[in-house]
Amino acid sequence: MALLQPRLNLRVSQRQVLTPGLMQMVSVLALNKLELKEMIDAEMVENPVLEEIDESVPMLDQVAGREERLERSAEEAAAPPKDVFSEIDFGSYFQDYLDPGYRTQPEYEESEKPSFENFLSQPTTLTDHLAWQLGSLTVDKELCEVAEYIIGNLDDCGYLGASDEELAGAFAEFRAASALAKLNGNGNGHVGDAEAALEVVLRAISLVQGLDPAGVAAHDLRECLLLQIRAQQREFDELYGMALVETAEDPHRGFRDEADAKIEERRHAMEVAALIVDRHLQLMQKRDLKELARAAQVSVEEAQLGTDFIRTLDPRPGRLYNRDQTRLIEPDVVFVKRGGEWIVSMNEEELPSLRLSQRYRRMLVSNTTDKEVKEYVKERFRSAMQLMRNIAQRKSTIIRVCDVIVRRQHDFLDQGIEALRPMMIKEVAEEIGVHPSTVSRAVANKYAHTPQGVLELRFFFTEGANGPEGADTPLVVLKRKVKKLIEDEDPRHPLTDDQLAALLQSQGIQLTRRTVAKYREDMNIPSTHQRRRRE
Repeated sequence: MALLQPRLNLRVSQRQVLTPGLMQMVSVLALNKLELKEMIDAEMVENPVLEEIDESVPMLDQVAGREERLERSAEEAAAPPKDVFSEIDFGSYFQDYLDPGYRTQPEYEESEKPSFENFLSQPTTLTDHLAWQLGSLTVDKELCEVAEYIIGNLDDCGYLGASDEELAGAFAEFRAASALAKLNGNGNGHVGDAEAALEVVLRAISLVQGLDPAGVAAHDLRECLLLQIRAQQREFDELYGMALVETAEDPHRGFRDEADAKIEERRHAMEVAALIVDRHLQLMQKRDLKELARAAQVSVEEAQLGTDFIRTLDPRPGRLYNRDQTRLIEPDVVFVKRGGEWIVSMNEEELPSLRLSQRYRRMLVSNTTDKEVKEYVKERFRSAMQLMRNIAQRKSTIIRVCDVIVRRQHDFLDQGIEALRPMMIKEVAEEIGVHPSTVSRAVANKYAHTPQGVLELRFFFTEGANGPEGADTPLVVLKRKVKKLIEDEDPRHPLTDDQLAALLQSQGIQLTRRTVAKYREDMNIPSTHQRRRRE
């Protein structure tokens, strides 16, 4: 039996350890221009050794030297005669003798002046828009709370993903954990009861569905479209209902003009659209009007009117208010052609130019400085110098990567998208002698100003498909070719994936049917059967 006893084993191994300086270099390389400016500003606030070079603003050393020279000159020079006007307080004079109605109150300006941030507009979301409408309605407190709960569970498109039972159960638990509220003010029940909670949830959903935009709080596409059709039908009846009733009651009157006929046509189109959405929405996706008309028991012309009306509806009503915010883009590099050659230039406008403070340098060599202060200043100098080296390394790496991009993609810069060549990150990394992850960080979230527009640096890196002569075609160009062929096809006889592959092969691009289908699906282009237009 082996005895348990401690042992010492010597093992030699290699592992990569990221030092704080190396970690900072990696993070700085991945920053774009705007993010780098924010980082430099934050570092200047924390590190007093860093100073920004600005010609228009004197540095602290210059101010201190100027003050010393002024003091010495004041001691050496004779005191100048006093100016009698310097003894008059003109500020008090004007405050005492001007009309009080025109006097500026500094206390008001400092304490009650609104912040500049209050003048900045804030985008309105779908939740804000619905909550504002709900607040303008007169409903009981319990129903309003449930409606707010429903609004909070809507997704970005305005749909209600949870079922009615799930919402009722969740809300019942929520109310049971908080204050107990009475239903309808009679004190006989609580929202915690399952049946009562479901009833209130259904009423709240109906209330939210009546708000603007029409179609929100629907569980699926069918309900969303039906809500929009019914909302337009109610609006239509309010505007033209009385006129149609008067016309129907007068047999000798009829439709006197074309406007009345269009009103009746639109009313009938909404009825057919509601029928198609309610019962035959799947058939509409096939774009076979004859089959759809036969299933809905209407004529082909009526089916066409109904489908045209459905296309005017919004399948994602919440997107109107939940739009993505515009992201500010500022190019990090500029591709300029000078003397027939493309040159890469870094866009460093508004980036602070850093330098080390001379004042703190004197503190390091001064004998009167405390030891603790010297250690602190020395550590701040190390941090500042590391940051400045990393910023310079970032600039060098980006320029080297962009030089390779310009050299390989000069035809694209001159001619456009059709001349774009495939290029891999690994190839660029091998050419400049760095790891592929370094190139990936150098081009991440960075943009270049080119004659073809402001493009992301990752745009230039794309795979390719080999042709019969070995000429590579980037995937971006391949997808554009597939989309162009589909756009130029006959809608009554759309091209199949096999036909698209054959057309591309005739152009020297070897692609299989499966690859063409994958590209088509990536661009959200329907299949041949769904694209076919039947009359």
